[in-house]
Amino acid sequence: MGKAIEIQGGMTLKQKLIQMNWGLVLLIGLIAGVGFIALYSAANGSLNPWASRQIARFAVCLVGMMVIALIDVRVWYRAAYPLYALGFILLVIVEAMGHIGMGAQRWIDLGFMKLQPSELMKIVVVMALARYFHVATLDDMKRFKFLIPPALLIGAPVGLVLLQPDLGTSLMIIMAGAAMFFIAGASKWLFIGGIAGTAAIIPLAWQFGLHDYQKQRVRTFLDPESDPLGAGYHITQSKIALGSGGIEGRGFLKGTQSHLNFLPEKQTDFIFTLWAEEWGLLGGVFLLALFGLTFLYAGWIAFRCRHAFGRFMAFGLMVNFSLYVFINVAMVMGLIPVVGAPLPLISYGGTAMLAAMIGFGLIMSCNIHRDSKLPRM
Repeated sequence: MGKAIEIQGGMTLKQKLIQMNWGLVLLIGLIAGVGFIALYSAANGSLNPWASRQIARFAVCLVGMMVIALIDVRVWYRAAYPLYALGFILLVIVEAMGHIGMGAQRWIDLGFMKLQPSELMKIVVVMALARYFHVATLDDMKRFKFLIPPALLIGAPVGLVLLQPDLGTSLMIIMAGAAMFFIAGASKWLFIGGIAGTAAIIPLAWQFGLHDYQKQRVRTFLDPESDPLGAGYHITQSKIALGSGGIEGRGFLKGTQSHLNFLPEKQTDFIFTLWAEEWGLLGGVFLLALFGLTFLYAGWIAFRCRHAFGRFMAFGLMVNFSLYVFINVAMVMGLIPVVGAPLPLISYGGTAMLAAMIGFGLIMSCNIHRDSKLPRM
């Protein structure tokens, strides 16, 4: 009787700590450690101004991640829609009075940090979609009317993010949302129609939707050597740095492109390039392997979760983080146009770190509470 009451009343703190994904925590710590080393190198062998702040942020966020993991997943189920509403309100505030930096209006200045709501929105969109699809049946997924609300859950924040303007983040929200539709069982014809529709509007988007600088990024991607000292400078220097690293790298603190300040944004968007120049192909593969193991771990958590909300949320967040890594690495290698996509846990930035750790905390909550019974409503 006592055992039954204990199970019905929930897990004890000790049981939750035992169920904590310590292997995932270790992988997250190793990736963050790579980030600390890279930021230390970016500052020419100094903890200031980037590495020390990043370490402090990680320490605080690590505690927050574990607290989030220990909170019953049923709490996150109930909070999914309110958190989505809060994120949407923050996007509206950005549009009305946001902080302008580097030609874009994407931040809310809180004094101690600049909050970028679009980063957090990528998390809460996944949570809201996971709650909506939690009650979905295969028959529901075939009904057009049933798919309108989740499409609006994606489209509404995407519209506000495009106004900032931030095309890269908008595309990541759309791709993560599409992955959620796929795992929920949407018809393949929906994706075929979406791809066809996207292809059809590309000429119109190029003519009327894209800003001049966004068009220039596409032209630079297609022919970076056409303006090597102007629009193509960033990606040209990135490729030089990657090639300079070779197989084994030039050595810690010995990267010429980064330390002679040829490599732009070396502490944020192009930090993978800095790492690969100093540690070479082997170092780059090592870092990507850490990310790969992390995503496999998250996928395993999603697979073993017994409730649909946890499966959808863990899977959606895994896709979200993997898109970050793919887009950042492909960007610095010149495989896709340059967009503002930080490398999770590596690039310098408070909101990006906060969003990543919140996401991992939610994934671990899905595992710890994988047997919880959620309402079908």
